[in-house]
Amino acid sequence: MSLSPQWLDELRSRIALSGVIGRSIRVQKAGREFKACCPFHNEKTPSFTINDEKGFYHCFGCGAHGDVIRWMTDHQGLPFIEAVKELAAQAGMDMPEMDRQAARRAQEAKTLHDVMQAAQDFFVESLKGPGGEAARAYLASRGFPAHIMREFGFGYAPDSRTALKQALSRFPEAMLVEAGLQIVVEGKTPYDRFRGRLMLPIADQRGRIIAFGGRILTADKTDAPKYLNSPDTPLFDKGRTLYNLHRAAPAARSASRIVVVEGYMDVVALAAAGLAEAVAPLGTALTEHQLERLWRVTECPTLCFDGDSAGKRAAMKAVARALPLLRPGHSLRIVTLPDGMDPDDVVKKRGREAMLGLLGEARSLVDVLWEGERDAAPLATPEDKAGLKARLLDHCETIQHPDIKALYRRELLDRFGELAFARRERAPFAPRSPARPAQGARTGRGGWTPPPPPLAPETATRLTQKVGSGDALLAAVLAGLVIHPQALARHSETLARIHPAHPDMAALLDTLLVFSESGEPLESAALRPILEARQLRLPTADDYDGLRFGFLSGQSATALDELAEAIELIVELPAVELALTQATERFETEISDESFAEQQRLLQRRLALLARLGQMGRTRASL
Repeated sequence: MSLSPQWLDELRSRIALSGVIGRSIRVQKAGREFKACCPFHNEKTPSFTINDEKGFYHCFGCGAHGDVIRWMTDHQGLPFIEAVKELAAQAGMDMPEMDRQAARRAQEAKTLHDVMQAAQDFFVESLKGPGGEAARAYLASRGFPAHIMREFGFGYAPDSRTALKQALSRFPEAMLVEAGLQIVVEGKTPYDRFRGRLMLPIADQRGRIIAFGGRILTADKTDAPKYLNSPDTPLFDKGRTLYNLHRAAPAARSASRIVVVEGYMDVVALAAAGLAEAVAPLGTALTEHQLERLWRVTECPTLCFDGDSAGKRAAMKAVARALPLLRPGHSLRIVTLPDGMDPDDVVKKRGREAMLGLLGEARSLVDVLWEGERDAAPLATPEDKAGLKARLLDHCETIQHPDIKALYRRELLDRFGELAFARRERAPFAPRSPARPAQGARTGRGGWTPPPPPLAPETATRLTQKVGSGDALLAAVLAGLVIHPQALARHSETLARIHPAHPDMAALLDTLLVFSESGEPLESAALRPILEARQLRLPTADDYDGLRFGFLSGQSATALDELAEAIELIVELPAVELALTQATERFETEISDESFAEQQRLLQRRLALLARLGQMGRTRASL
């Protein structure tokens, strides 16, 4: 089939866009255009306009924009070809000629749709008959309203190997087999697949029946599966289909939320409680194709899992499946239900508001990933903690989008650092031995240079202001890391604890940390073009004016040592400032020798750090 631009333009010209959209939402005439409340985001004042002359819609609130075909794909959830076919039928246009094989497949699909609709009609009638008493009793026990049972098309498959075959005798037996309604066993006559089960039809995005799901009703059939779905057929691909998507998509766009539950009975229960935006996979874990379909409806679907161990495993599988597919603005949120309860239990025992409350408390994907791996194994030894870090980084490596990968690495390493080093006893503020004063610098022969002279008050104030914001010193360090990328691997743990306030610095630091984990040797000449190609802003002299360090001048003998000291200063000096402020406040309310000694110790440490910073800043000027 060939859809030429000319043919598509003719299709668009024959369709009144306002009429198509008006079948789904309420539109009002506004001059030569139409207006409405945008169906793609919640709003009270209309900002969604429809222009029939130009053939497009546009929302001035969220930016949604498109033509009539885009409306059918984005709002109605149809695949492109299905959208075109639907519109062509409305416009009275014939689809372009297909090749013989495609035409044959289309004809077969059409007749299989007829078979599936006939089977649905039979199941619905069987539910009303004498044989459907057990199925009706089961539905009564679930408390589903009559309109919900009609809307979802409940039926009953008689407990017979030939009842459906006889009812559909006008169709060839081979078609019943191809549609998945009968089973073929070598050497035996084909027999009905669904027997003695409550039946639910499974529809495609156009509402056409393509498969069935059946729940067993007889308790003594312990060897039979509780739920049975149709096999894959020319109409039905289990990994690409989501139960109830054709009904849930419009409701989900209005609610700005789509909820994924584990089974189709959960979907029905939520619909009965007034939550029409629920869908379910069909007996398998969520697939990549199903995730893509969900993201076409809303950017952050909500997945519901049981609170037991099986539910937690299922949640982690969903996380692992989603990570490689993440893209900006598209993710998942995950709800863990109370242990032992499914959505039906929640709405029946605690009410609809309780379910809404759980949905409102859905956790982000990164939270679930972190908690799942953190709780997966004991963390009693350094080896255990290293294992946790390795698992987290392995997950990050599966993410294809570079920015999201860098941000996940940063977030998870931050959380790991807080966990792994929470009890580490650090003494960054303690004075060093007089033999090796803190403000001295190591020489090439293993000795120590004399301490620098005390800083002038105005110099100390200036340095405090610069380092207090963190921007100037960090800019110098980032520039130094670009000059000396071999230092990245050595200091990656410390660098991961730094949180730049400026977005340009944060993006550059995240990218450098990703490079540090690659394990490949890095050279400054090769690194700079990569950073510039990613449009990352590299620090210039203006960013660290007045803080000129030796490690910025090139490959000096002490450059890497000075860079290491500068990195430590970024972390230690703000910590000392905070600790000194707290100690001063404590001394003012609790005057004692101990509180005074602590304040003086921190004050001396702060002065020593500023002195070292001043000495380092003068190094380049003296070269």
